[in-house]
This record gives sequence, C-alpha cells and structure tokens, in this order.
Amino acid sequence: MAEIKDPENTILIELKDGTVTIELLPDIAPGHCERMKELARAGQYDNVAFHRVIDGFMAQTGDVQHANMEKDYNPRGAGTGGSDLPDLKAEFSKIPHDRGTLGAARSQNPNSANSQFFINFKDNHFLNGQYTVYGRVISGMEHVDAITKGEPPANPDRMISVKVAADA
Repeated sequence: MAEIKDPENTILIELKDGTVTIELLPDIAPGHCERMKELARAGQYDNVAFHRVIDGFMAQTGDVQHANMEKDYNPRGAGTGGSDLPDLKAEFSKIPHDRGTLGAARSQNPNSANSQFFINFKDNHFLNGQYTVYGRVISGMEHVDAITKGEPPANPDRMISVKVAADA
C-alpha cells in the first residue's frame, strides 16, 4: 500500500481483490473532491456497482441514486443517476487523463457531474479538458484492472466500501 501523505484527501475503495488508494486533488478540483468525501462519509458509495467497464478505456461507477434504492440493484441502463445533492460545476484543468486518474462522469452538459466517476485503464488524453480530473490511484491499480468488464457487466463488481482515509 502506498504511503498516505494527506489522509483527509485520500480515498480507500475496497474491491473484491483488495484496496484501491486514491489521492484526491483538492487544489485542482475542490468541489469534486469535497463531494466524493461527503458521499463516502455518508456510506453512499458502499456496495455500488461498476455499471460500465470498457476494456482498455475505463471503469465507471457511482450511481448512488439507483444503487441505494435497493442494495442488490444490478444496473441495466447507462448509469443515469446521481445523488440527492446538486450537480457540480466543471473544474477542468491541465491535468491529463492518464492511466489511474479519476474523472467525473457527466452528461452532455459539462456542469452535470454529481456522484459518478471513472478510473482510466490507460492514458485517455482525448478526454482532456472535457471531464474533470480530481484524483489518481496511488496503489491498487491491479485491482482496478481486474474489475469485470461489460456495458453493463452481467455480474458487476461492486465497491464494497469507500472511506476517507482519515476516518478509516
């Protein structure tokens, strides 16, 4: 496991194969980082499925609206839900969408990100300047690589728990 320099801005995602440690980038995207911590602390991400996992591209999750209607929800759609909180204003930056970066999923509206996010399996620089980058995997990327693929996967992997390291 990587050394955690700032526990308040580090997220621990427990997957079936192990822990993924994410360093948030509050200096780059403060609103998105705060939202992730707020939802994690409320337990909203626990047991949420990876509903869109494209080999060689990214793994998307965070549809807390639909996932929490019933804990065994198996999403069949495109992950159209958010949270009960308002959408976030885009926080685009010069940070590239490299392998292991965390990006905010959104609709066509740049200011529609809410609770969903994706982790890039490879460098996806065509996304630069179009989706907010607000974190990066600092350990456990092999566990992200092992997430079951599909749109949606027939039997999706889930985030068992998501915690702020300062609270773990």
